[in-house]
Amino acid sequence: MNETHYTLIEHLTEIRRRLIHAMIVLGLAFGVLFYFANYLYQFLADPLLSVLPAGNQMIATQVATPFTTPLKLTLFVSFLVTLPYLLYQIWAFIAPALFRHEKQRILPLIILSCALFYIGMAFAYFLVFPVMFKFFTETAPVGVQVSTDISFYLDFVLGMLFSFGASFQVPVAVWVLCWIGVTTPESLAQKRSYMVVTAFTVGMILTPPDILSQTLLSIPLYLLFELGLIMGRIYSKPVNTALVEASNDV
Repeated sequence: MNETHYTLIEHLTEIRRRLIHAMIVLGLAFGVLFYFANYLYQFLADPLLSVLPAGNQMIATQVATPFTTPLKLTLFVSFLVTLPYLLYQIWAFIAPALFRHEKQRILPLIILSCALFYIGMAFAYFLVFPVMFKFFTETAPVGVQVSTDISFYLDFVLGMLFSFGASFQVPVAVWVLCWIGVTTPESLAQKRSYMVVTAFTVGMILTPPDILSQTLLSIPLYLLFELGLIMGRIYSKPVNTALVEASNDV
C-alpha cells in the first residue's frame, strides 16, 4: 500500500481537481456533439419510426421540447462518450490506497463493467427495441393513431437503456460476491434454477408482455450469470488467502 498519508484537506483538494477535469472533458464532449443533437435524436428514434404505420410520425406537445429534448439526449451521449475517462478519474483517486492484489483485480473489474454497460445498451437498441416497438404499434386499438411525444419517448428509451446496461452487470456482481467471500461459485452453481426464474422475471419486468422480447433479455441474463461463475472460479480466492497476500504487500 502507498505509505504516503494525506490530510483531509488534501483529499478534498484532490477530489475537487479530478471533478473539475471530469467536468471539463464532459463539457468539451457536449460542445462537440451539440451540433449533431438532432441527428442523435433521429438515430435514437429510428427503431420506433421504422415501425410506425404509413403517415404516422412523432409529435412535440410543448413549445420548447423540439429544442430541449435533443439537448437532453446530447448530454446523455456526452456522458456515455466520456464515461471511461470519468471512471479513470475515480480509479486514479482510489488506486493509491489499494493493495497490489486489489489493483490487479479492481482495474479489470472497472473496464469489464464499463464494457458490459455499453453492450447492454447496444443489445437493447439493436435487438429489443425493434421487437418492442413493433409489438406496441401492432397492438394499438383500431382507430388509435400512434404518435408518440418526443419527450416521453426519450424518457422511456433512456430508462430502458439504463435498465439493460445495469442488467448486464450480472457477471461483475457475481465476481465481486465470490471475491469478497459472501458466496462461492459452487454455491451459486447449485442455485441455477433460481437464477433461471430470476432472469425471466427481470425479462417480464423490463420488456413488453410478449414471449419473444422477454426471451431476448432473459437468455442473455442467464448466460451472463454463467460467465460470472466462470470468472468467479478463475479469480476468486478464499478470504484468508487474500488476507495473507494483503499482509505481504504491506
